[in-house]
Amino acid sequence: MAVIETKNLTYTYPGGTGPSISDVSIKIEKGEFTLITGPSGCGKTTLCRCFNGLIPHFYQGEMKGEVTITDLNVTEHPIYEIARHVGLVFQNPENQLFALSVEKDVAFGLENLGVPREEMRKKVDWALQLTGIYDLRERAPHELSGGQQQRVAIASVLAMQPQVIVLDEPTSFLDPLSAKKIFEVIREMNRNLGITVVLVEHRLDLTARYADHIIIMDKGNVVLDGDPHEVLRSEEARLIGVGIPKATRLYQMLGKDGVKLGDTVPLSSGEIAKLLKEAFKSR
Repeated sequence: MAVIETKNLTYTYPGGTGPSISDVSIKIEKGEFTLITGPSGCGKTTLCRCFNGLIPHFYQGEMKGEVTITDLNVTEHPIYEIARHVGLVFQNPENQLFALSVEKDVAFGLENLGVPREEMRKKVDWALQLTGIYDLRERAPHELSGGQQQRVAIASVLAMQPQVIVLDEPTSFLDPLSAKKIFEVIREMNRNLGITVVLVEHRLDLTARYADHIIIMDKGNVVLDGDPHEVLRSEEARLIGVGIPKATRLYQMLGKDGVKLGDTVPLSSGEIAKLLKEAFKSR
């Protein structure tokens, strides 16, 4: 069942000379880990803003087509109602952290929804423990590292227990090791809680292995949409300029040299290492 669906979605910002996204029609199924990628300026962030109602309710502009989130048409429901179903984690965590303690930041959304105090306490503690920052609950967010701040931002969305979490390049300010830890937390949420994850990211070496579904955008359009193993092996993906995982590129290079490693295209170093071991065993 699709929890996010767009039909012929086109949006132009106020004063824009042309649409930021054009004729976008996609479906994201319940429980999927969907990766959205593409060159800078291709419309990824604009699409995410449509998923939680910021477009058209906050960013006025001109919107055509339909966006349905968990059976709610975003044009017919206010942002606060959509927020019960979809949580958005911004690119820079400092944009959504403002309280004097981590605990208060995580509780903010629940307070706005009028959640009873005891229930709020349980949800806040659960989100803090899940993201591994329970010991930081009394710290001020501005005292934390970038990775810790990003965990706080994720926890603040998780506490509201949405059906869908949308993350817009959540690790763009982090080093690869810190980013990997954040992606592992996100994948754990997806697997263990069944939360639908929509991740906007360009570092495919770190993220492609987690995805069930990938959408590649270019110049405001969806140009490729499907299984990551198939989409990322295509020549079109390479020509668009997305960062094809190194493991996938090595697989393709070996194939051109006559080294056959099977039909399943690897997306990570672990996957291609396994294929290489199997290939050498058979010789």
